[in-house]
Amino acid sequence: MKKYDVIVIGGGAAGLSGALALVRSRRSVLVIDDGTPRNAQAEHVHNYLTRDGVPPAELYALGRQEVIGYGGEVVTGTVTTARRDGDFTVELADGTTYQGRRLLVTTGLTDVLPDVPGLAERWGKDVLHCPYCHGWEVRDQAIGVLATSVMALHQVQLFRQLSDDVTLFLHTAPEPTDEQWEELAARGISVVEGKVEQLEVEDGRLTGVRLEGGRVIPRQALAVQSAMRARAGFLTDLGLETTELEANGIVLGTAVQVDAMGATQVPGVFAAGNVADPRAQVVSAAAAGLMAAGGINFDLIGEETRLAVAARSS
Repeated sequence: MKKYDVIVIGGGAAGLSGALALVRSRRSVLVIDDGTPRNAQAEHVHNYLTRDGVPPAELYALGRQEVIGYGGEVVTGTVTTARRDGDFTVELADGTTYQGRRLLVTTGLTDVLPDVPGLAERWGKDVLHCPYCHGWEVRDQAIGVLATSVMALHQVQLFRQLSDDVTLFLHTAPEPTDEQWEELAARGISVVEGKVEQLEVEDGRLTGVRLEGGRVIPRQALAVQSAMRARAGFLTDLGLETTELEANGIVLGTAVQVDAMGATQVPGVFAAGNVADPRAQVVSAAAAGLMAAGGINFDLIGEETRLAVAARSS
């Protein structure tokens, strides 16, 4: 079995960026990707300098070509387990195994959406989560923000920057404080109490939000905060668990903890992108992949230097 210097698990922006830096450092690299990036349903990538507006699939295809052009390898598959017996062995769903000296985990995350009929079908289209990723595309439209926690009060102010017509649907969120009510009123943000029953869609487009009781509020776009779950279950055999990510006392999701260079608590395993930072956009995920690649290369050099010194003195 061929043994690689590095196996990269995940072929999105973080994984391909890390793989590119490693192959350019003359490392043998295998990228394993299951073809289901987090932004698969989005039409375009934004805030990526010189690539703003590129479809995600096109960006990743270009990245794979660059990695392969420097001698890297890319295969399609889903890693189900990873274990260590000296080196690392990863096993795919079809039973195929690969060995590597180091692992770079860039498998991203899964967005768990509120249980509202119609929401999942419109996700990545006119149901959004990030004003920086999608806000320009819905500017000046009738925008709604579905509140499931107090984080929606922050989100609604961000979308108010993009449109004068913004409505906050309290849904299952706690009642705003007096100060928060004042802030919403001062910014001209409408507030609708009561639970949302479903989304109204006509001709493939969001047209409104239906409340329990039947009232429909016309909306062209709806922002929602998903629960973000790191895709890292295959790491449990290595003793690597995810931790909860909190902001203002609210659990936003789970992530693999890493240091500034992407190293996890398990020696030899690095992580980058949304699996380690759920809030990272595509460009910052790519930067994190590059940083982790530097950490991996330096780690390998340290090992190789120790072996060379031992061989020279023997």
